[in-house]
Amino acid sequence: MGLGLVPLGLAFGALITQSGLDWWWASLFTTFVYAGSFEFLLIGLVTAVAPLATVALTALLVNIRHVFYALSFPLPGVHGRLAKAYSTFALTDEAYALTSGVEARSWSGRRILWLQVFMHLYWAGSATIGALLGSLIPDSVTGLDFALTALFTVLALDAVRDRRNDLPTPVLALLSALAARLVFPGQMLLAAFTLFTAGLLVRRHLTAPEGPARA
Repeated sequence: MGLGLVPLGLAFGALITQSGLDWWWASLFTTFVYAGSFEFLLIGLVTAVAPLATVALTALLVNIRHVFYALSFPLPGVHGRLAKAYSTFALTDEAYALTSGVEARSWSGRRILWLQVFMHLYWAGSATIGALLGSLIPDSVTGLDFALTALFTVLALDAVRDRRNDLPTPVLALLSALAARLVFPGQMLLAAFTLFTAGLLVRRHLTAPEGPARA
């Protein structure tokens, strides 16, 4: 997964310089913001000199999914206040995807923490290199901003293969995304998560076993 972040980070760094920002913005974003999808959006917000309130609201809408990640992320296994604080900060989609599998249940807190540290280093280092080399990439090269979408697609396919007996869940996620795209194109992410959560709750209610009958 760390090696998979390298081309994504290079693309992000190159996109930074192609957007007219100095190379050090790549290091700043990846080190202190560290929220891949929001970082791509943040480039446009910074170049457009968006108000701080707009940036804060966008960050909330894009990253609100992490509230659900925290429900099953193995943070209790990470010991120490600083370690827990960093692990919370470094809870990315990729870190959650790796630690939510069956094998990860036996991992130590130290392993989980170092996994997050190295992924952070891969991301920040490759983005910085991409920004420094960004001037060498012709302006005619397009599609760098699709790198994040490609990574999420791969993560989704891996999750489906890992949980083949739970096909209704990815199907529900896909239908939620399509419905949000058609009905709420301006707020697709928030609408998709809302529809998906509502669908999961309805599915839980319909499939939950009935309690013992009262005498």
